[in-house]
Amino acid sequence: MCVDDVDDAKRFYEDQVGFHLDLDIEIGATGRVVQLTPRGSASSIHLKRGATRVDGLQIVVDDVDAARAELIARGVDVSAVQRVEDGEFREGRGGDWNSFVFFTDPAGNAWVIQERPSAR
Repeated sequence: MCVDDVDDAKRFYEDQVGFHLDLDIEIGATGRVVQLTPRGSASSIHLKRGATRVDGLQIVVDDVDAARAELIARGVDVSAVQRVEDGEFREGRGGDWNSFVFFTDPAGNAWVIQERPSAR
C-alpha cells in the first residue's frame, strides 16, 4: 500500500488501528519492508512510499459495532455504521453482510469494515 510517510503510516496502523507489526527491515540502500497484519487475519499489508492510493481495502469482522468503537477509542475518524438500501449507503445496520463502517488512513487509502453473519 502506498503512503506519503512510511513512519507515520506505521504509527497509524500499529498504534491507532491496532494492526500487529510483523516486519520493519531495511533492504539495500533505498528499500524498506514494513508489514502489518490485522489481528486475527491471515492477510497483511506492506507499506511503501508512492503516489498510488488504494480504495476499498476490506476487513471482515464478527461485530462491526465493536470494531467501530475500538477504532474511535484509538483516535481513528471512522464513519457511522451504514447499510446499503435502494442502491445507496444509509446510516444504520443492515441484514447479513450489510453492515459497514469506513475510514481512511492519513495517505488517503480507503478501508471498509464489514460485519459477517454470526455462526448459525
